[in-house]
Amino acid sequence: MKSRINYSSGVMWEDIVGYSRAVKVGDLVEISGTTSVDGEKVIGAKDPYEQTEFIIEKFSSILKEAGGSLNNIVRVRIYVVNIEHWKNISKAFSRYFHNIKPAATLVEVSSLILPELLVEIEATAILSTK
Repeated sequence: MKSRINYSSGVMWEDIVGYSRAVKVGDLVEISGTTSVDGEKVIGAKDPYEQTEFIIEKFSSILKEAGGSLNNIVRVRIYVVNIEHWKNISKAFSRYFHNIKPAATLVEVSSLILPELLVEIEATAILSTK
């Protein structure tokens, strides 16, 4: 059996709910649904572009800690509270992933955990990819 490493970003929900920001097993890294919460502050409140950028930067940090980079992401799932924000979210997303082109899904949901949050993203990375 391959070793398992749990990664935390320190947000309060990880301990309350009992989950990890990311879990690495072998070359596979699964990153939990991530929002633009930094400590107790929402970054980019009501700004889907800024929230998306912050989330992707969180992905970059956790993947660096796990021995990878954004280039290793093969799949993302994007959840938005207003589908009309897709252009701003896509613009920020493209800034990081234009050349990587992971498989992606974008769906509208009724709400996220805080009313200021407009987008949540989860990702799958395989560290053996370039």
